[in-house]
Amino acid sequence: MSRAEQPSRRTVLAAAMAAAVTAPMAVAGPAAAVAADTTPDRPVDNRAWTTHADWRSGTAQGVRPVAGPRPGVAIAAPVGTADYTDPHTGTTAAWEYATWTSPVHRLSVPSAEAIASWNAHTPAGTWLQVELRGTYSDGTDTPWYVMGRWAAGDQDIRRTSVDDQTDGKSSIWTDTFAIDDAATGLRLTSYRLRLTLYRKPGTRLTPTVWRLGAMGSDIPDRFTVPASAPGLARELDVPRYSQEIHKGQYPEYDNGGEAWCSPTSSQMIIEYWGGRLTPEQLAWVDPSYADPQICHAARFTYDHQYQGCGNWPFNAAYAGTFHGIQGVVTRLGSLTDLETLIAAGVPAITSQSFLATELTGAGYGTSGHLMTVIGFTADGDVIANDPASPSDEAVRRVYRRREFENIWLRTKRYDANGRVRSGTGGVCYLYFPVRPTPRQRRALAAVGVA
Repeated sequence: MSRAEQPSRRTVLAAAMAAAVTAPMAVAGPAAAVAADTTPDRPVDNRAWTTHADWRSGTAQGVRPVAGPRPGVAIAAPVGTADYTDPHTGTTAAWEYATWTSPVHRLSVPSAEAIASWNAHTPAGTWLQVELRGTYSDGTDTPWYVMGRWAAGDQDIRRTSVDDQTDGKSSIWTDTFAIDDAATGLRLTSYRLRLTLYRKPGTRLTPTVWRLGAMGSDIPDRFTVPASAPGLARELDVPRYSQEIHKGQYPEYDNGGEAWCSPTSSQMIIEYWGGRLTPEQLAWVDPSYADPQICHAARFTYDHQYQGCGNWPFNAAYAGTFHGIQGVVTRLGSLTDLETLIAAGVPAITSQSFLATELTGAGYGTSGHLMTVIGFTADGDVIANDPASPSDEAVRRVYRRREFENIWLRTKRYDANGRVRSGTGGVCYLYFPVRPTPRQRRALAAVGVA
């Protein structure tokens, strides 16, 4: 399971969400290049820039759109040079940079939270920064918030979230934009995303970004959620990996495998879609360790500020580094949504927190844990690859439908001491092919992802 509750993110969000009230549901705006679902169970707006036409829109300063089978944006001619002092190494270096800023996206769901996602190639000597600036429902603007400084590797910079970002109305909690007091009715109504692409001066290197987007949401404040009716019996053949067999390995990455639920879950689905690491990529791992790809996933999802491997966008970005795979962070509204995905052959990674008594058969409680949903039994119960298992063979679990649905979708819960804590409100990682089948495309669209 994941590390103890982080005061820099989940605990603080809990305080804000505990005071929240359910906002009135917004009416979706005109049709646009956006996947939005404003049903009562899933008040979520997803917008992603992925096509050549998308990358030709917005404001380009020193970047160019890249055509081809996976369109993107890359450095054309840098617009300047800037020094960056890595807070985790103390190293200062000069970097050439160029920027791309999206058009304004008006949220069909005025949102209390927003989470960005991106997929990119960052060869050695390059990195990128993602920022968000929005407009509130009172007509004022947020600052430019840094949503992540990221590279696939860790030799040039240490990938990192940025703490202590606030304007008194909203704040960034590791990977999540959140309205400070949702009970006031203040919401984010629109936003722009800004990419800054960096490279070593005097080179022709460039990051290439294939996907950039954000998920805005306004999930009703709740301790329980309505039960959904079973609708599917199917199980996908997803690799099974335990995080627990990695206890004590590479403790510099969030205290070793005991906290590696997120990268372990990510690696399961990456390999389901055919993603493989080469012997050269795994050469740094102690050869005596089983499943070295899990150690690799932990290292290359690690957020040096959060000091953990559970940064949601960093996991989606890691998945996007594998050929033919893209990844996003979203929220779903019920197990019916997961059934829609499983029916199309798309597994999902869910984030939940619970007491040991709230999930029969788990045998543990957790303040935050990721697991992979791979199917449903004939009775509608959830089949999950739970990495908090003593061995790879023990990873497959069956959890009661009603229990699983509630611990995943609620926004508020009580901890073992009776204090109110946050729930994720249906947060989910979705990894799927760059070229989905028609059935997969329909299933993704049905749950609000394009």
